[in-house]
Amino acid sequence: MAENTFKVTIITPDGTVYDNDKVTMLVMDTAGGQMGIMANHVPLIAALEISTVRIKHSEGTDEVAAVNGGIIQFDGQNATIAADSAEMPEAIDVERAKKAKERSESAITEAKKKQNQSDLSRAEVHLKRAINRLNAASKQRNI
Repeated sequence: MAENTFKVTIITPDGTVYDNDKVTMLVMDTAGGQMGIMANHVPLIAALEISTVRIKHSEGTDEVAAVNGGIIQFDGQNATIAADSAEMPEAIDVERAKKAKERSESAITEAKKKQNQSDLSRAEVHLKRAINRLNAASKQRNI
């Protein structure tokens, strides 16, 4: 492993989604705000938001992953993201994500009509996840 690179592993309850030891920078949204880390960064543990994680490489290429919450642990040379669920763009079924977005928007409308806060909260999380998946798929095409 080169001095300015580190290893990134993204794991979910279903298994490893991403594993690469030639990453130069990782950018993600944490509960405390957006954060970027590079090799030899101070060790940290942080809660992740539902968002895309940008993975940068020395040759100038970037990758993204749709991460739906979880935590990141970093020791200076190894970043492990333990996510509730995560997908690389090539694994995302865009049509399915669009339909999930539409269902979530309908559920939000219905929950607001019924003034059901529990259903509203659940539908908003589903909407964030669907939008996150769509964003990851479109960002990867634009990189």
